[in-house]
Amino acid sequence: MRHVQAALLTAGMCSAAFARANAAPLTPAVSGSAGTSPRVLVATYAGVISPIAAEYLTAAIEKANGERDDALVIELDTPGGLDLSMRDIVKAELASKVPIIVYVWPAGARAASAGVFIAMAAHVAAMAPGTNIGAAHPIELGNTGSAGGKEEKGGQSEILETKVTNDAVAYLQSIARRRGRNADWAALVVNKSTSVPAGEAVREGVVDLEAEDLQDLLKKIDSRKISDFDKPLRTFQAQLARLEMTQRQKILATVVDPNVAMILMSVGVAGIMIELYSPGLILPGIVGAVSLITAFYSFQTLSASFAGLLLIALGFLLFILEFKVHSFGLLTLSGTASILFGALMLFRDSGGGVAVSKTTIAATIGPLLAFLFALLYIVRQALHGRSKTGAEGLKGAKCTTSTPLTPRGTVSLNSELWRAESVEGDIAQGADVVVVSSEGLVLKVRKARG
Repeated sequence: MRHVQAALLTAGMCSAAFARANAAPLTPAVSGSAGTSPRVLVATYAGVISPIAAEYLTAAIEKANGERDDALVIELDTPGGLDLSMRDIVKAELASKVPIIVYVWPAGARAASAGVFIAMAAHVAAMAPGTNIGAAHPIELGNTGSAGGKEEKGGQSEILETKVTNDAVAYLQSIARRRGRNADWAALVVNKSTSVPAGEAVREGVVDLEAEDLQDLLKKIDSRKISDFDKPLRTFQAQLARLEMTQRQKILATVVDPNVAMILMSVGVAGIMIELYSPGLILPGIVGAVSLITAFYSFQTLSASFAGLLLIALGFLLFILEFKVHSFGLLTLSGTASILFGALMLFRDSGGGVAVSKTTIAATIGPLLAFLFALLYIVRQALHGRSKTGAEGLKGAKCTTSTPLTPRGTVSLNSELWRAESVEGDIAQGADVVVVSSEGLVLKVRKARG
């Protein structure tokens, strides 16, 4: 009995221990805890800072925070972009509970204009050799519609520019001080649009380090102590996960480019002009309408100048009027000038990355003019060319007399016999004659000369 009781007691103790083990809550693995591999999310963006860029990069920051990654690396290459989109990204960086590392990469890349703010707002800012950062003077894209320049500096324009510049200086300096970076350089890069290469940026305290590639970067920042975080970074030999842009974002990022928008507008107008010239083709009209709407979306997203858009629209209207009004090319020349000035006024290019390049303007306006002149030639040939049918079509036709014309008889025209009447006396049989006019089914003819 003692053995049986001991066995039962042992079994009961085991059962109780098993029950307590099952009842104990399981502790989830915490990212970055001892014994687990660090996880790093990587987001790569190259292009103009636009609403699409803000959507993609803020989504990357949200994902890194939601998945409690050890860090988020943003590989950046940008000429700059829109102030509002840049501020959305910076606010997400400053509010992030996960360390943000902005890495200006690859060699030849830059973080210009809005890219300076994004880089300096990161917990760690790094650059690859052969990259540069700077040129952050703010440009108001849609205020006056001017192509930019010193002629605007006076009165309200100068006051507005001063206010915008001072605001940008204060904003970038506050970011630099929060991240422990060079606040004096932050003022200089806005006021003077200076730009520095990677090595000098590190020496000036603009960025934290220079790294050859992503693996070199993760190795160098491992165990780095950064503000706002109790624990040092764990990035060496980290598990990397890349966040790609969605297909929608890729398409819109391509469309939201000043040069692409200008090309789309030209294609749109060409398609509509083809449809107006030859109604019923349908496809050119559909392509033209879709291209125009997409171009207007791009211009709206990029805060294009309203005056520039109106000038471009006026230019295309003058092109269309050329088909209806015989202006001997005056409307075409006026339309060309209107489009040219409108394209130059769409954006103010000062290194901000939002501008239509002169090459694109020439490449779009040139073929469009050639196409327009070709259409005008066809239209004028159709309007002024000799009719090929009816009485007008017979005028000037050459034929041969089948019988003597005294002054009436018959002639052979296109293997057909016609009644004819000579307008200059009798004509012998077999003579070559030319149709002068026709009255009903009787041809008026004269002797062929030469």
